[in-house]
Amino acid sequence: MKEAVKCSLESVLQMIAGKWKMIIIWHLGSGKKRYGELKKLIPNVNEKMLISSLRELEADMLIVRKAYTNIPPKVEYSLSRQGKSLSPLICALNTWGKKHL
Repeated sequence: MKEAVKCSLESVLQMIAGKWKMIIIWHLGSGKKRYGELKKLIPNVNEKMLISSLRELEADMLIVRKAYTNIPPKVEYSLSRQGKSLSPLICALNTWGKKHL
């Protein structure tokens, strides 16, 4: 049993590991955001890391990327059902951080 817990915990940590992924999930918790909005909300992230983090979160099915065929092109990011279920945990970490840091 302990090995299964370790394996699932490692899997979850791999999904949200990295400096920016939990911050992205945090911001998407308040609703859909375009790439430019996320860039403004997270000014310290460089373009390469933001794009990489978004792609990884999408591949792990924590966020949904919706591309519109408008001109100019428009892309929105939102939390998936799985991402929404993770959001309260990230809020709890934020609350813990406010208390203890």
